[in-house]
Amino acid sequence: MTVFFCAKCGNTLTPDLRRLPAVPDVSTHDKDRDRRTGLAASTVPPGHYAIDPEPWGAPFEPAGPGRGRVMNDRALLMPPGMADLVSAGPRNTVIVHPDDTPDLRQVAVPAGHHGCCGPLGTSGRNMACTCGTLVATLAADCMGPHELHLDPVRVYGYDEGVSGA
Repeated sequence: MTVFFCAKCGNTLTPDLRRLPAVPDVSTHDKDRDRRTGLAASTVPPGHYAIDPEPWGAPFEPAGPGRGRVMNDRALLMPPGMADLVSAGPRNTVIVHPDDTPDLRQVAVPAGHHGCCGPLGTSGRNMACTCGTLVATLAADCMGPHELHLDPVRVYGYDEGVSGA
C-alpha cells in the first residue's frame, strides 16, 4: 500500500492505495459511463494507482516524423490548434481515481482547454494541494479520459511496510 504526499508541504494527498501492474484498458461504452455526469469510467478504480510510463500532458511538441498521435481511449482531446501536437510531458505520472484525492482543488483552466463537462487535461497541472502547489492534472471531459495524474516531481509516495535499515 502507498500513500502520496505533496513534496512541498508534506500534506497527505491520498489514502492507502494499491498499485496496479499496468495502466488498465479503458471502457468507452456508453453503458459504463456515469449516468449523472456522462463521464467515462475512471481509468483507475478507487483505492488503486498505476504508473504511466509514457509522456502525458503538457507541454506538447510537434509530432514530427514517426511520432504521430496515438489515438486510443486514453488519448487527450486536443483543443483547436493543437491537433498536430504530442505530449512531451513527464513520464511516470501516477494515475489515481479522482475521488481518491478529496482535498485537491481544481484551479481555473484557460479558455480552450475546457470541454463541455470538464477540463481536457491539456493546459498543464490544474489541481492544487491545500498549500496551493499545483500537483496534478485532471482530465474529466465527457468525450475523453477520466483520470487524475499526480506529477512525479511534485508528489512522492510512501510505501507502507517499508522500513529503514
